Amino acid sequence: MSASLIYDLAPIGCIVAWSDGSPRPPERFKKKLAAWQTRNSSGRLIRKEGPRQSGNYVSPGYFTLHEADFGGKNSVVLRIHRTFCLDSVLTFKVLERPALGSIRVFDRAGANAELVHLADNCEAAAAWLKEHGYPNAVLEEVTADEAAAAHVEGRAAA
Repeated sequence: MSASLIYDLAPIGCIVAWSDGSPRPPERFKKKLAAWQTRNSSGRLIRKEGPRQSGNYVSPGYFTLHEADFGGKNSVVLRIHRTFCLDSVLTFKVLERPALGSIRVFDRAGANAELVHLADNCEAAAAWLKEHGYPNAVLEEVTADEAAAAHVEGRAAA
């Protein structure tokens, strides 16, 4: 699936894998393996932004995936996000969609909102917000209509 299809069809909160199609190198080649893992991994879709125009230049849209958090003892020291343009040559695949009834927690309202947490239910989202304190957070439930649309259009994750 292309990057533009991920942008158009994949819901915020799903797990997306990306690949350049090359085979995984053996474990003994540490540098080659690290480079391969940069071009072949997965993450949670947290943001989509459409094309922008600046003068005569029109940039393609993009989407951002949250790949990993590093830290310890309940504190995140480093957060890895990957941003992909819609004209990316990589191939993408939806591995998992957000569960029906789960709650997306966005950092703010509007087009530039970013998913900061995906909770199992409203109570879990409220507890997470109380602990992490996003004052302008917006909650959005994953609805049955969204899940049904994915099946009807043949977009269900394999």
